Amino acid sequence: MDSSEKEGLVVVEEALSSSSEQSARISNQTSLHSAETCKKSNIFSVFLEPIQWIQMLSSQLNPSFIIGIVLVYGLNLGFSGSFFKVVTDYYWKDVQKVQPSVVQLYIGLYYIPWIMKPIWGLLTDVFPIRGYRRRPYFVVAGILGGTSALMVAVIGNLPAAVALACLIGVAAGMAIADVTIDACIATNSIEVRSLAPDMQSLCGVCSSAGALIGYSTSGFFVHHLGPQGALILLAVPPVFITVLGFVIYEMRSSGLNYEKQKTMENLGVAVRGMYQTIKFPQVWKPSLYMYLSVALSISTHEGQFYWYTDPKAGPAFSQEFVGIIYAIGAMASMVGVLIYHKTLKDLPFRNLLFFAQLLYGTSGMLDLIFVLRWNLALGIPDYFFVITEEYVSRIISRIRWIPMMVLSTRLCPIGIESTFFALLMCIDSLGSLTSKWGGGMVLHMFHVTRTDFTNLWLVILIRNIMRIATLGLIFLVPTADQSEALIPPDILTKNSTAISDDEGLELVKKNQNDEV
Repeated sequence: MDSSEKEGLVVVEEALSSSSEQSARISNQTSLHSAETCKKSNIFSVFLEPIQWIQMLSSQLNPSFIIGIVLVYGLNLGFSGSFFKVVTDYYWKDVQKVQPSVVQLYIGLYYIPWIMKPIWGLLTDVFPIRGYRRRPYFVVAGILGGTSALMVAVIGNLPAAVALACLIGVAAGMAIADVTIDACIATNSIEVRSLAPDMQSLCGVCSSAGALIGYSTSGFFVHHLGPQGALILLAVPPVFITVLGFVIYEMRSSGLNYEKQKTMENLGVAVRGMYQTIKFPQVWKPSLYMYLSVALSISTHEGQFYWYTDPKAGPAFSQEFVGIIYAIGAMASMVGVLIYHKTLKDLPFRNLLFFAQLLYGTSGMLDLIFVLRWNLALGIPDYFFVITEEYVSRIISRIRWIPMMVLSTRLCPIGIESTFFALLMCIDSLGSLTSKWGGGMVLHMFHVTRTDFTNLWLVILIRNIMRIATLGLIFLVPTADQSEALIPPDILTKNSTAISDDEGLELVKKNQNDEV
């Protein structure tokens, strides 16, 4: 082989070597680029997934219905409810100067409009206005809530009784809007059963997001406007609820002029339907559990709030920091919704509620540690401990709350879903009222006042023991999965065509024994 051929071979080898090195570099760059692209897509998916989820719900359901959930649960219940809670606490403490045990009795009266939810449900089911069963009641809720908020915020030196009446009016506006959107949710949960947990998750996310904003801003506005001046912001959400009444989609009834006899007949059917349905063990047992699980957990909130803000006995948290504490709790509630939606929505009702109640009782011991100041003995600052306690307890509370809402939608018969769901929520509100009044009486019995918090720790210990004792009632909760039907869809039809109510009940009990 001559020198020219050797040189040619060398050139070819160098070219091949260079080509292989370049291919390797290109391959490495491609793999790095794909890895970076994958990482970016994972980051984007975190933000895109909620949007895609809402788009999916909007495609399966009506978009105006999704907007209604966002406005009612996010703005009306989330923001207004949280803002209302903080501002009215300071209003009773600093403006009206009421004892904590008395404030708990007042706050218990806030639940009266919520206890009346079956009445609002009956109105929306059997008393349509101009052919609409839902839309007019959003308008009524907005006007009532806005007017009541303006009165208590603008008129100075109100007597405690008048101020209480106005605040109950604000709560009534929230309750009417809530029962109206819940009627829409119950109807859609029956028609699209697979999306019932998703709808409750959306409600939870919206209420937590709204609460986050409400809690975050409440301390700031209380500090700069005062407790009474800050109440004027509660007149803003009712405006949007009023507008919702004009834009939410609803099929208009063909008969605009209902005769009085027909209306009363529908009312009688709804009342009989509620009575027949509540007699089923599949219905009254979980309903009883929902009431007792709330009622037995006596509320100590006002006693703790007065202690939080006391400059001598307590940590003397500022108004802004109190809002921050609750805002972090709202963020934790959103985390609780995500945990439920991702990992817990397919678990059976009884298993999930058992462990949720167990955690609910044990996490309450963190309040006991804080009031006894053991956190300082361990070297944990007050601000860090209270934020941690609020974060943990709110996650557990949300995980405990959502399956009970899903369970409630599973108990609603077709035809009176609004009325019956309102009845179940009335039971829940009655439990909250019992919890508030029971806690107020215990605070009074142990002489917890505006300045004396000596026995506050004992009240909290009693509350935690009662929470754990509720586990003995878990047998009332069905063992069915959250996607299963607990009552037959034609339950009212069967009862109306049966020879007697007792015969109708017996037939369904035999068919449903395996689900309880």
